[in-house]
Amino acid sequence: MKTAIIIGATGLVGNNLVHLLLDDDRFSKVLVFVRRSLSLQHQKLEEHIINFDKPEEWMQLVKGDVLFSAMGTTIKQAGSQDKQYRIDHTYQYQFAQAAAQNQIQTYVLVSSASASPDSKIFYSRMKGELERDIKALPFKSITILQPGLLHGSRKEERFGENMAYKVLNVVNAIGLFKQYRPIEGKTVAAAMRNASLRSQPGVHTYALAQVFELATI
Repeated sequence: MKTAIIIGATGLVGNNLVHLLLDDDRFSKVLVFVRRSLSLQHQKLEEHIINFDKPEEWMQLVKGDVLFSAMGTTIKQAGSQDKQYRIDHTYQYQFAQAAAQNQIQTYVLVSSASASPDSKIFYSRMKGELERDIKALPFKSITILQPGLLHGSRKEERFGENMAYKVLNVVNAIGLFKQYRPIEGKTVAAAMRNASLRSQPGVHTYALAQVFELATI
């Protein structure tokens, strides 16, 4: 039985993952590190409300078997590229550093289908830089998922994503842009859980079609 650690637990994928692991007997404890409470009670759940800007206050608490990293925001929510980078890259990387230092063996990251450290697009470059930096950490097993547009019930309205979801559904129906087709948050969560149970040594990157497959294993 494993102890899971989740960051990004208030987001679409992370929240689905919390509920999935709480219902899974293969996980004895689920630790979440959040900026605001999930307002959820469960005997397996341990919640730490932290300031991600002060790793010295929480890094010693990052102990378990697997770290699931699902943090992410939009530039509109963050307010600037610098603030988005801090959430999407810096916080996740610093947390991964703490996990590696504390001998956590397995790491699972939700990235993006467009991730590339050489991209001219800010979002894609940010995700690619995070992937690159994570790969340099001494985890025994690293899994990187690169889903397309995420879909599902969110607390906040994302007008742009909703429009993109509708457009992609239309063009996917005629066989175009299949590599960017939308994927449900709960499907990505299932793929994360399954990847952690495999815990294959080395670095493994799953593109969108492979994420769908991993979710059903």
